[in-house]
Amino acid sequence: MPDGVPHRKRDKLGAVKSSVMLLDSAGIWFRSYYALPESLTAPDGTPVNAVRGFCDMLAKLLTERTPGRIVACLDNDWRPDFRVRALPSYKAHRVAEPAPETGTTADGTAGTDASEEAVPDTLEPQVPVILDLLAALGIDTAEAEGHEADDVIATLVAREDTDPIEVITGDRDLFQLVRESPTTCRVVYIGGGLAKAQDYGPVELAARYELPTENAGRAYAEMAMLRGDPSDGLPGVAGIGEKTAAKLITRFGSLTELRAAVDAGDQGLTKRNREKLSEAADYLDAAPTVVNTVSEAPVTHSLPSDALPRGTSPSSAGLATAVDLDRVRGLQQEWGLGSTVDRLLDALRG
Repeated sequence: MPDGVPHRKRDKLGAVKSSVMLLDSAGIWFRSYYALPESLTAPDGTPVNAVRGFCDMLAKLLTERTPGRIVACLDNDWRPDFRVRALPSYKAHRVAEPAPETGTTADGTAGTDASEEAVPDTLEPQVPVILDLLAALGIDTAEAEGHEADDVIATLVAREDTDPIEVITGDRDLFQLVRESPTTCRVVYIGGGLAKAQDYGPVELAARYELPTENAGRAYAEMAMLRGDPSDGLPGVAGIGEKTAAKLITRFGSLTELRAAVDAGDQGLTKRNREKLSEAADYLDAAPTVVNTVSEAPVTHSLPSDALPRGTSPSSAGLATAVDLDRVRGLQQEWGLGSTVDRLLDALRG
């Protein structure tokens, strides 16, 4: 792009519009944890690899993509009960072993209300450090009771009618949010790391998966329901892979129309596919509740504004007044974050 900022919308006067950046926070710190060695430690020997990786990625995002607003979105419930009720296998393989006295039912099986995600022992204590840093830096966080970060992001996307949106995630489930109006929403997929980030809008998503450009996000979600996703415990429809799923959604327009064609014995479907789809009827009844994000979640914010805390306040060494520099420096020293925090502060200074 001529302005050097990829996919940034301009207003009627030709000025580059500032974007809203929505972070899939847990996905970023999980990836940071596995990408960097545990030999990165605080003065007391506590690993801080996830903290360092998270902060370094955030600094690069702020420097390279220059958002005007930012929200770090959090999981209030990583495995919401409404999704588990619809499909008990949802993320079941990620549930931590319950303690003997808690989290079990009378027959000894894990209760859904008490399920906790299996998080590496050396990652769990790093999460509060990341949240403390975000608070000290004046960066807004958001969550919604009983919902995942995906639902928080979807709700914020649905509410936004002013600025273009960039969703930073390593989760393809959020591809369903791409759109062109009322403001653009693009998904920056970082599953392979930030250096190999892939930037998706409706056109790119449609081209990548051979889906229709119109309603590409919805088409992707419905294709994913048919294909399944072992990482989330979604079995999909047996015998229907990604390419066949994309062709079926493209041909029939939606999962609803595809299922109607199955019920009607549509001869445009092979006998094998009709049988496979019929056999998966119960799963397909449940899949939309599990796969589709919630766009009206009860989102709460940690701060009154999601404006990025940039600015020129002499009392904060060139930082916006929202930044508690003393607290940031204290955390930097306590956890031995050195140049990692310096880079993040430089990114905020702009």
